[in-house]
Amino acid sequence: MSRIGRHPVEIPAGVTVEVKENNHVVVKGPKGTLERTLPVEMEIKVEDGKVVVTRPNDLKKMKSLHGLTRTLISNMVIGVNTGYEKALEVNGVGYRAAKQGKKLVLNLGYSHPVEMEDPAGLETVVDGNKIIVKGIDKEKVGQFAAEIRDKRRPEPYKGKGIKYADEVIRRKVGKTGKK
Repeated sequence: MSRIGRHPVEIPAGVTVEVKENNHVVVKGPKGTLERTLPVEMEIKVEDGKVVVTRPNDLKKMKSLHGLTRTLISNMVIGVNTGYEKALEVNGVGYRAAKQGKKLVLNLGYSHPVEMEDPAGLETVVDGNKIIVKGIDKEKVGQFAAEIRDKRRPEPYKGKGIKYADEVIRRKVGKTGKK
């Protein structure tokens, strides 16, 4: 069996999980509702406060889908219960981040400020040189954080740019003068 797939997903208090036809899973919780259609090959059951995923056979594809399906359900349950957040840092002289209503305004050394609209279901918070992306969908939080980082990736010489808070930039040694 899949090592991850065989573990049941605990359903915390205040969260409900419904499995409809074609493996359409609806998870409701205090932070909101998430829906997703999962692979029809997997069998998803809700039994006494746990979600159990089983697979029909031991083909390689079924093994990988088993773990994936279980993890996607787990991410949905955690999202509606506690939510997800991703922190980014803006480093560099003159590099700034500000919030204007639902817009994130970034000054990143370009001739113009970069404006990004918060997607539906996500919220960005600016605290000094930190940007925090919050939401209930792990995939959307990670994607929007990656799009923000893409506007000015950290460079290896001075470390200027937007990086994840837990990211380590491998630094390079700059040029040395001729003797």
